[in-house]
Amino acid sequence: MLPGARALRAAGLFRPPGAVPRTGAALRARRGPGQRPVWRGFALPAGPDLRHFLRAAAAGQAGPWPELPPEPGSTPGAPKGLWVFAAGAVGVSRTSLLWLLCRVKGSLYLETYGCQMNVSDTEIVWAILQKNGYARTKELEEADVVLLVTCSVREKAEHAVWNRLRHLRALKARRPRARAPLRVGILGCMAERLKEEILHKEKLVDVVAGPDAYRDLPRLLAVAESGQQAANVLLSLDETYADILPVQTSAGGTTAFVSIMRGCDNMCSYCIVPFTRGRERSRPIASILQEVRMLSDQGVKEVTLLGQNVNSFRDLSEVQFQSVTAPGLSRGFRTVYKAKQGGLRFSHLLDQVSRIDPEMRIRFTSPHPKDFPDEVLQLIQERHNICKHLHLPAQSGSTRVLEAMRRGYTREAYLELVHHVRDSIPGVSLSSDFIAGFCGETEEDHLQTVSLLREVRYNIGFLFAYSMRQKTRAHHRLQDDVPADVKKQRLEQLIATFREEAARANAELVGRAQLVLVEGPSKRSASELCGRNDGNIKVIFPDTELEDAAERKAPGRAQPGDYVMVKVTSASSQTLRGVPLCRTTLSRAAASH
Repeated sequence: MLPGARALRAAGLFRPPGAVPRTGAALRARRGPGQRPVWRGFALPAGPDLRHFLRAAAAGQAGPWPELPPEPGSTPGAPKGLWVFAAGAVGVSRTSLLWLLCRVKGSLYLETYGCQMNVSDTEIVWAILQKNGYARTKELEEADVVLLVTCSVREKAEHAVWNRLRHLRALKARRPRARAPLRVGILGCMAERLKEEILHKEKLVDVVAGPDAYRDLPRLLAVAESGQQAANVLLSLDETYADILPVQTSAGGTTAFVSIMRGCDNMCSYCIVPFTRGRERSRPIASILQEVRMLSDQGVKEVTLLGQNVNSFRDLSEVQFQSVTAPGLSRGFRTVYKAKQGGLRFSHLLDQVSRIDPEMRIRFTSPHPKDFPDEVLQLIQERHNICKHLHLPAQSGSTRVLEAMRRGYTREAYLELVHHVRDSIPGVSLSSDFIAGFCGETEEDHLQTVSLLREVRYNIGFLFAYSMRQKTRAHHRLQDDVPADVKKQRLEQLIATFREEAARANAELVGRAQLVLVEGPSKRSASELCGRNDGNIKVIFPDTELEDAAERKAPGRAQPGDYVMVKVTSASSQTLRGVPLCRTTLSRAAASH
């Protein structure tokens, strides 16, 4: 099979040769609304994907167009009806289609592990490789290139990748000889941390690229195509991919991630991020606003601003703001570095982003508790489209352990911030991160963390057993001396405590109306819809016909991207359930409260 044709099959644009074509009533019965007809065994579904690709290709086409071989089974001199039909079906010239088929470098399969930053990185990688002639496939067996975007924060995440690589080795072994060898790449934090081991361990991987080397992927893949291993894990002091507009990986999605800064300077003793993601650097605000406007135009209803330390954002791209005084830290907090002067700060960015679309929700993660000046809290309270949900990662409830972690605050300072946040933003939802069994943690330290969970009563929690990471300060200076079984017991107690308190916190919402952004059908029942409220808590409700609060639309079922007012009838530690009242808008819901 031709490489271009194989890539089109991987993209779902045609049926395999030998498939029985359907005609007449049978064809119309099988074809869904808006789907294109089947012709000569090829089914071309409706949608912008191929048109978009061809338009981008046509913009740079030049030189003589190569001729493709005749279709399988055709007689010499017969018209190449397959290519003529395909070109006509998508509304482009035959030469453009021929150019595309010869240009495609192979089909690409992307798999993402870990945090939201890796989801964003996956979209950046796809944007880069799409422009360089790769076609995306959702079928692993169809891929010519498999790239895993990886995480190194915890050992468990790395184990998942090693297991996946063993599966890919088997896939390589049974690949037909008629096809080019499968190329496998490891991208992201694990690539940065374990380059040597990845390249040499059983020769499983062809390409290794760190988080700052994605622009180099076309070259690395070209080297790998020649049979050599290729790697680039250099960290950058300025790479933010600001000029690359990510290609959203979930077509028609209602939510999106926008990376605003990369790296971290906090140097917490347990954390590998400064060593895998590098130093902090922020995107220019202008490029962020451009991306958010584009997402708004595409109908996205919720944007999450991303960064390893998102609220320490500092845009230094405009000279006139480079001498601005640094905002103060939260009371009782300190850093391991000197205050950084100059630049436009997170409050300015949040203000500008929230003005773009009054019907678009704005979230941000992951912040550090030290960077919550009053102007940020006031802005969250004032703007109806900035979600009233804050992530305040505590990590421990013991001041002694927090000191060993180099978090820069005490238990008392953290609790003072929690009270200040709740006074400033009534009804705010809080989430947090906790580590069980950090170096030197005693039973008393652990019980102080349990008591913090009870005192704060978080709505959402992320809790993990400590996993020692090489290169970190803890690896060099501390002993991982809490036994694995003790870590497991403590983690179980933390999870049980969190769930108990979260269930009580969420129970306070029973009987209240919550504005829910619909994400789609519930995973457990096709007769129910699922979405999230302003506090980022999952809400499930029946999929029924609803009135429109503004009376501008006829009654109908809610669709992904709709805002629905839901009256909560029951609550658990992780989910709210309710009955839908009406469809509405973000602005209208804010005005009525």
